[in-house]
Amino acid sequence: MDGITQYHVAVTAMLQKIADTQREPIGRAARRMADAIEEERYIYVIGTGGHSYIACEEMFWRAGGLVPIYPILDPGLSLSHGAWRSNLIERTPGYVIPILRYHGLGEGDILIVCNAYGINAATIDAATEAKRLGATVIGVTSTEFAARVPPDHPSRHPSRRNLHEIADIFLNTCMPYGDAVVEVPGCPQKVAPTSSLGTAFVLNCLVATTVEELVRRGITPPVWMSANLPGGDEANRQHFDKHLRRVKFL
Repeated sequence: MDGITQYHVAVTAMLQKIADTQREPIGRAARRMADAIEEERYIYVIGTGGHSYIACEEMFWRAGGLVPIYPILDPGLSLSHGAWRSNLIERTPGYVIPILRYHGLGEGDILIVCNAYGINAATIDAATEAKRLGATVIGVTSTEFAARVPPDHPSRHPSRRNLHEIADIFLNTCMPYGDAVVEVPGCPQKVAPTSSLGTAFVLNCLVATTVEELVRRGITPPVWMSANLPGGDEANRQHFDKHLRRVKFL
């Protein structure tokens, strides 16, 4: 198979596996998120380093996305401030703990922790500190790396713990070990990673299921409209005005 066919087959299989195996935990997470929205709480999201940082941006200020999302977009974890810098910081124990406190995460809140591998210091600290603060942790990750990366690998948190073991609700992205899935003759390394696609699929399934739950409860779902559609700016204005001074990144 050529590269396009290989990638299509692999990604389709991964997304199908998510759809087949993750309905129950996605449903549980969606009910908890609907509770938070009904209580007029925010749903906090953090992507703990590297391309996992994209998860925050995928859920925030998004056409067809939920309004009460509070992204923790810390520049230290972003590639835009230096790729190696992000790598170093995501492996630094304790770095993320004051960041959660700064953004006001507390008792009764929800924190969605997204990390493709689920093993680094920022990921484990985010999950454990959120639980200590009394928040519900929804972990979005794959077990493939966590199960196979050696306990003494430098990318691991000193506790050697894994996100899927800590989270109150674990959503499996079903990312294959190694992330990349396409084999090209003459290239020793597989290419075309899958982790961002799996994470985005899980998160948007979670959004859709949360909206379904809100409708079942008779609650009008707070959802952003595309600003590029006629009437989009007007439709979003009420949400924007309500949350502008409460969500730092608006």
